[in-house]
Amino acid sequence: MPRALNGEVGLHLALLGPEDARPPVVMSHGLLVGNLATWYLTCAPAVARSRRVVTWDLRGHGMSDRPPTGYDLPTMAGDLSTVLDLVSPDGSADLVGHSYGALVALRLALSAPRRVRSLALVEAPLSRADVAALTGWASVPADQLAAALPAALQADLDRGGRRARRLLQGLAALVTGTSVLDDVAAFPGLSDEELRRLSCPVLAIYGTRSACRPEADRLRRVLPTATVVEVEGGHYLPLEAAADVGSLLAGWLHA
Repeated sequence: MPRALNGEVGLHLALLGPEDARPPVVMSHGLLVGNLATWYLTCAPAVARSRRVVTWDLRGHGMSDRPPTGYDLPTMAGDLSTVLDLVSPDGSADLVGHSYGALVALRLALSAPRRVRSLALVEAPLSRADVAALTGWASVPADQLAAALPAALQADLDRGGRRARRLLQGLAALVTGTSVLDDVAAFPGLSDEELRRLSCPVLAIYGTRSACRPEADRLRRVLPTATVVEVEGGHYLPLEAAADVGSLLAGWLHA
């Protein structure tokens, strides 16, 4: 599988779908408990029926390198830019992101708008309070991380086996051996002014039972040109509502 290199940080990629003359769809997962399988095994196949799809492990996650620092949005948007350099003939792409991965994609759309053809945000935690609520559980001692995992992710642990062990080992190494929690805590949130600067088409998907759901109302107000959809489920929609989210993304990206 291909690998992008941002400085000394190697980023693991996986590709789906046919060769396509158009720029690819690049999908970014959420922080801490995600990896490229968040998309690869759930919603990406629906999109890949007619588009080339690129999924990737954020730094510190999955099979990407785990540097001690660099988990702030500008640095990780730089990682995403490196991925685009490798996979897109003209350096642009349609971006899809879940949770913190949505913020990474959004940050690139703001800093390099010519590189982003469209933006699909799934459960984007746009405020500082949103991000704190989604990552606060990881501040517990390492031996308590398994019990602290969000309920939607407990199923992976309940099944046990190598996948569950790898999840916990990777999570413990990330939260105890890197600056990830400090970097995330420093996120100031996105202002209405920043959101109004988005120049590309935007699709936003939120779960009806998610703590982030009020951001759907905010986007309708601040960015009236955006398509905002609510889906039955909580924050982990790629897992909880894969069929619905996959169908929405496929329709958006094939239009």
